[in-house]
Amino acid sequence: MARTIQIRRLSNAIQAVDASATRLVLIDGLGGAGKSVLAEALAGELGVPVIEGDDFYLPSVERQRAGIGSDAIGASYDWRRLERQVLAPLSRGKGARYQRFDWDSDRLGEWASVPGQDTVVVEGVYLLRDQLRHYASVSIWVETPREVRLARGIERDGETARSRWINEWMPAEDAYLSAMRPDVAATLVVDGRGRRDIDPRRSAVVAEARSPLDGLL
Repeated sequence: MARTIQIRRLSNAIQAVDASATRLVLIDGLGGAGKSVLAEALAGELGVPVIEGDDFYLPSVERQRAGIGSDAIGASYDWRRLERQVLAPLSRGKGARYQRFDWDSDRLGEWASVPGQDTVVVEGVYLLRDQLRHYASVSIWVETPREVRLARGIERDGETARSRWINEWMPAEDAYLSAMRPDVAATLVVDGRGRRDIDPRRSAVVAEARSPLDGLL
């Protein structure tokens, strides 16, 4: 049964989860689910940085030749670079240094650094793919209906992006959800539909909590 909890309470529960080095909070969900809002709320409460999965989008030239077999799932994102530059070093207690994808120039742009620390939040589609989910100390799946996600996407990206949402991004994400079931693997499932009576910066609607968070919330 879904229940509403304060972001502060969720943050306290996350901090109580054991981690050998940096506690990695991976927030996944399909496009327009509300990942960024939750990530910013949690990071603000925890006082930690957010690393965005969109920084690991592949330039168009590389996207055209990416993806064979299981790699075809989420092939538009460079999950290997995310692992190499961010997840692997942070999981060892080291700092991360990574290059951000520049959406305007369609190429890799500026470099960013995140020092090794107690907790880091990472948000983006495909984070809980089979090859990466083991890095998560806490994994969160944001579940939101398709029509809500599409409406949010068009509002954010403009009507000209509707075709890409319907014909490119959403089918690719559907394939990911079906093949790798990140919603089942997640520690926590959050309802991302949004309710008028709830401020998402202060509260979250938890649909399901699993180990290790189930006994902490």
